Amino acid sequence: MAVTVTARADAPGHPGAPASGASPVRRRRISPGRVFAWVVMAAIIAITLLPFYWILRTALSANPALTANPSSPLPVGLTGGGFARVLGLQSTEEALAQGGAGGSIDFWRYLANSTIVATAVTVCQVLFSAMAAYAFARLRWRGRDRVFALFLAGLMVPTIFTLLPNFVLIKELGLVDTLLGVALPSLFMTPFAVFFLRQFFMNLPREVEEAALLDGAGKIRIFFRLLLPMASTPVVTLCVLTYITAWNDYFWPLMVSYSDSSRVLTVALSIFRAQTPQTGTDWSGLMAATLIAALPMLVLFACCARRIVNSIGFSGIK
Repeated sequence: MAVTVTARADAPGHPGAPASGASPVRRRRISPGRVFAWVVMAAIIAITLLPFYWILRTALSANPALTANPSSPLPVGLTGGGFARVLGLQSTEEALAQGGAGGSIDFWRYLANSTIVATAVTVCQVLFSAMAAYAFARLRWRGRDRVFALFLAGLMVPTIFTLLPNFVLIKELGLVDTLLGVALPSLFMTPFAVFFLRQFFMNLPREVEEAALLDGAGKIRIFFRLLLPMASTPVVTLCVLTYITAWNDYFWPLMVSYSDSSRVLTVALSIFRAQTPQTGTDWSGLMAATLIAALPMLVLFACCARRIVNSIGFSGIK
């Protein structure tokens, strides 16, 4: 019986077979569209990072040198005097010699005020918003959807319209020029926070909650011991967003704080800007203070950027 064997062209030992250990390499063709996309993305990144670089360049420059050479892309008269003036590590004579105003800001006190306000707003707002979101998503009560629609309409009200009523209320309560007065308008629920968490609670399976009810757990226990831990990802994301917003708030603290006891860091920067010496604005010190004030939020956002993006996508916000 004759057996015919046909050798494959890619079999080992065949003259046309590739060398052992070698794998076919696929080269991606670089299309003009891909090149254009990378160029546009690089331009966007450069435009985004340029202000931060210019702040750092100005903060590391000396004021007299800035006046003489304002367009230099590199720090002129490289010095750390701006940071020293902001942190109170420089005497009045040294500050005046370097083009400063001679006066300094109580940086550590303003930093503590900003931290207290931002922390209080974040903790209270996230907690109360989570409770409201749970009520709108899981509890059944008459008129729930209509109340939520009315509550959600608050997103369309510009913040500037609420400043005057809030100021009158804070004044009547005697909380002007206090940290509580600075934090109170944003201390409770906000429409965005409630909507953000409600979207997540609606996606949780009801079987988990029903099983807890059969085990004898009440609504409050289910919320704090079961649903809130399951919502840790969107809660952390909301905490980061709320903290950054509270930290960067400027106009409302400017309206209600008049002394160092309640002045936050963003308002203190404008006070530092107003301390203009005879030679001109202390740009080096002002940019150093701005960089120090923004650095914690930049680090916080960089550490939580992926979590924020994933949580927003999961919650259905487009």
